[in-house]
Amino acid sequence: MNDSRHRERMQKKKDVVDERIAKASEERGVLILLKGNGKGKSSSAFGTLARSLGHGYRCAVIQFIKGRRETGEYLFFRDHPQLDWHIMGHGFTWETQDREKDIEAAQAAWSIAEGLLKDPNYQLIVFDEMSYMLKYGYLEPEPIVEALRQRPHHQNVIITGRTMAQPLQAIADTISTVQDERHAFRGGVKAQPGIEF
Repeated sequence: MNDSRHRERMQKKKDVVDERIAKASEERGVLILLKGNGKGKSSSAFGTLARSLGHGYRCAVIQFIKGRRETGEYLFFRDHPQLDWHIMGHGFTWETQDREKDIEAAQAAWSIAEGLLKDPNYQLIVFDEMSYMLKYGYLEPEPIVEALRQRPHHQNVIITGRTMAQPLQAIADTISTVQDERHAFRGGVKAQPGIEF
């Protein structure tokens, strides 16, 4: 392709992008759902968290299942002055095998989440692995949807988990599905720090 043709194609693309930018004039926080069986949902959320912190915004994270404090993301972010980090789980449900304890932990986490969703000081809140709380019936979707709808106008929320309850999907602004085509673990490669946790 010659330079002239390349410039012409790029100008057409620029015109399309410029038109979309001009139409996107609303300013408000968004609800982002990161779902699917593939690896990278929490990693994507924490990448967005780093971006928000880089802009000097106040942020919060609640991890609803992961009960360990040695994950790389926690070790990296834990001392950031603009970030509140809550680890509410007791581990993965197949590790605890205690439904009542898991429900108690989910409800305690939701109690903190409700407070964050009312606080206009927070620009971004990440609810990591929250979708499982609805899937297993530990939390009901209606109060969550209502709290998300009533949150401060500018506040952004990211929820991660393999499956997403339909009421959450109905009010989400952005839904991304991470696909699973292949995973090293199924090939016999041990989970390792810095990659899986």
